[in-house]
Amino acid sequence: MLGQEEARIRLGAAELGAEPGARASLVQFSSAFCQPCRATRRILAEVAAMVDGVAHIEIDAEERLDLVRILGIEKTPTVLVLDATGRIVRRAAGMPRKVDVIAALGAAV
Repeated sequence: MLGQEEARIRLGAAELGAEPGARASLVQFSSAFCQPCRATRRILAEVAAMVDGVAHIEIDAEERLDLVRILGIEKTPTVLVLDATGRIVRRAAGMPRKVDVIAALGAAV
C-alpha cells in the first residue's frame, strides 16, 4: 500500500538515471549480492518487452541511498510501477510473479 507522501512523488529521468517509459516504468531496486534480484530482472525485462511504451529500469540501491531513503526501500528487490507521469501506482518487495507484474502494470497504463 502506498503512503500519502509517496503517492505525490514523481520520478523522472533525473531521479531514475534512465529515460522512463512513455506509458509506464517498472523500477527495480537491487543490490549486488541479491539472488532474487537476478530473477526479478529477467521477469521485469520480459514484461517490459511485451508491452509497448514500458521501460524496465534497474537501480543499484547501494549507489542511490538518497533515493532509497526518500522512498523507504527496506529490502531488495523492491519493484515500483510508475505511470506515464512518473507517479508510483504499485509497490512490492521481494521477487514478484510474472502474472502479478502484468496485473500491476494494468493499473499504470
